Amino acid sequence: MVKRRVEPPALPQRIDRLNELAVDLWWAWNERARDVFRCLDYPLWRATAHNPVRMLRTLPPERLRVAASDRSFVELYDAAIGRLDESRSADETWWARHGVEIPGRCIAYFSAEFALHQSLPIYAGGLGVLAGDHLKEASDLGLPLVAVGFMYPQGYFHQSVSSEGWQEEIYEQLSWADAPVEPAVTQTGERIVIAVPLGERTVLVAVWRVRLGRAKLYLLDTDLEENAPWDRELSARLYGGDRETRIQQEIVLGVGGVRALRALGSDPAIWHLNEGHAAFVVLQRLREALERDVGFDAALAEIRRTTVFTTHTPVPAGHDAFPFNLVETHLAGCWGSLGEHRKDFLALGHYDNGGGPKFNMTALAMRTSNAVNAVSELHGQVTRDMWGPLWPDLPSSQRPVKALTNGIHLATWLSTEMSRLFDRHLGEAWRAEHDDPAVWEAILDLPDEDLWAARRSLRNYLFAFIRERARQRWTQEQVSAARVVAAGTLLDPAALTIGFARRFTGYKRPELIFHDPERLARILNAPKAPVQIVFAGKAHPADDVGKHHLQRVFKRALDPSFGGRIAFVDDYDLHVAHFVVQGCDVWLNTPRKPLEASGTSGMKASLNGVPHLSIGDGWWAEGYTGTNGWLIDGGVGADDPEAADAADAEALYRLLENDVVPTFYGRDAGDIPHRWLRVVKEAIRSVAPQFNTRRMLKQYAQRMYMSSLDPRTQPLGSTRRAARP
Repeated sequence: MVKRRVEPPALPQRIDRLNELAVDLWWAWNERARDVFRCLDYPLWRATAHNPVRMLRTLPPERLRVAASDRSFVELYDAAIGRLDESRSADETWWARHGVEIPGRCIAYFSAEFALHQSLPIYAGGLGVLAGDHLKEASDLGLPLVAVGFMYPQGYFHQSVSSEGWQEEIYEQLSWADAPVEPAVTQTGERIVIAVPLGERTVLVAVWRVRLGRAKLYLLDTDLEENAPWDRELSARLYGGDRETRIQQEIVLGVGGVRALRALGSDPAIWHLNEGHAAFVVLQRLREALERDVGFDAALAEIRRTTVFTTHTPVPAGHDAFPFNLVETHLAGCWGSLGEHRKDFLALGHYDNGGGPKFNMTALAMRTSNAVNAVSELHGQVTRDMWGPLWPDLPSSQRPVKALTNGIHLATWLSTEMSRLFDRHLGEAWRAEHDDPAVWEAILDLPDEDLWAARRSLRNYLFAFIRERARQRWTQEQVSAARVVAAGTLLDPAALTIGFARRFTGYKRPELIFHDPERLARILNAPKAPVQIVFAGKAHPADDVGKHHLQRVFKRALDPSFGGRIAFVDDYDLHVAHFVVQGCDVWLNTPRKPLEASGTSGMKASLNGVPHLSIGDGWWAEGYTGTNGWLIDGGVGADDPEAADAADAEALYRLLENDVVPTFYGRDAGDIPHRWLRVVKEAIRSVAPQFNTRRMLKQYAQRMYMSSLDPRTQPLGSTRRAARP
């Protein structure tokens, strides 16, 4: 039996579209829409972690009746609803003016995770954040994009940290009544449930819809009563289970995702695979073509012409590879008319990464795509070298891997304080044209007093959040005193605050700053220029090395020699991320080069006036200008990790002692750090126009999508009918 979404609450007629506004996540990046819910009941808005679906379900009916007769609220509501309607129109968008016309067709975007809002916890980290920002910008620009992912009823885990610093994973069942999702239906209104063959059995998959203005996201869910208990668990958790679970999830995502789109009547012109998790899309599309009596070679050529692929990691373990016998076992029911070409298909994934030949999902995606891209200039070089065996006859510079550097969705990540500051001093042109560098030149003329006031407000919000979170842990969960101290209750709101928030894993070197504990203690405890560090992040449940890094950082927060100037904020998610990237003073990033493909947290920080202090890896290799932050460079290559760690730590300490700390504490008589604010302005001016999703999506459209679109070319036969199970 398919789960039914709980019916939304009844509303007064005058404001009867509030439920519609709440369930369309467009509100999450539009300030006027957020103001509707803030003004409705601000304490409840905060208590529900900014989840309007949950808020409306728990709001007393009397409060809704009062709001419906409140003239100022109704005006705010009308303005938001008007903007919502505009956000769904395809007219007067960038794509309408500059894109390729593909009547009745769309761009399909597949990803294993999407970070859209904390009320929909179907994300783990950077890949999901990038995918979520991609969808939001596609909506803003009017790209005809339809996305496919998983509806994880247990999402990614909540993190609790014991008094000994050990990460504990807690999985909670999603409250369907509080989630911004709706059942997906056919054009005739029928609930969509598709069948996906797995091994010798068939698994039923329900489809859910998430609205995002002009864009739509469809989520696959195997938690149906008709399925066996173990199949109901397939889509329960993000990146959970063993290799067998992973390959079955990826078959459901690829094969099931194509079938879901067919059931919706969708006929994508371009298929964008975001990482190799979705590469089984190719299998289903090949099978469809062969069922239409198209030859294998012709079908493969058509699929290559209309598929694009983005790879996100230079870490070999980040690319899924499976033994061939495991692949054949779980694809046993998927072959259909593709069966006689089974060996040809398996050859598309054949790759030896040093441990013997396996079926590699990234190799499959690369061999079947018209365009492949890495996510920064440096990552492009690394990817061309890393996957060189796919093009043995081509020199590295000619291998067909483009570099499209990641960006962030400005409307999502820019704080209200900074956006209002920009409105006052830049005019509102920056909102529509924020990928134009000329728009941001006026940042240099911002009054230092106004900019510093905004930055102080954001720092105060961060410390208020940290204190309140520690209080909740103490009063509601009765955690130990050690955890309350480690949570940041001893932090000084006036001290220079460094932020380090990301996934805890070995190559990100979260402990690099502790390389010389005594020297760090002197930096942190300097009487007239104290420094403090806020850590946040989760380790993957199977990453014991990352968990030990986290444990040791937690214990540093309890070490009296650091004077309470180190904090670990637990359960890092989108909600926490907004406070940290906006409220710290410096953003620290210490990956082992060149293992950071791109990274985007430093972009979010810089946009909010938090300069980057980072190794020259990922986006910072092309983003650092010499005046917009600081570059950590110990001068030792990655072939000697121990020496590189020591040299990079020394370079980090020197930067803190000689540049970062003196610049921050160099104040005039009015306590304004003018030299520091010059760095802040340069960070905003250089990062905002270049490292945003508006620039990124335009490049995807022009260099990936449009190059694969030829309106004169028709697809190989009709694909509008639903595929057979």
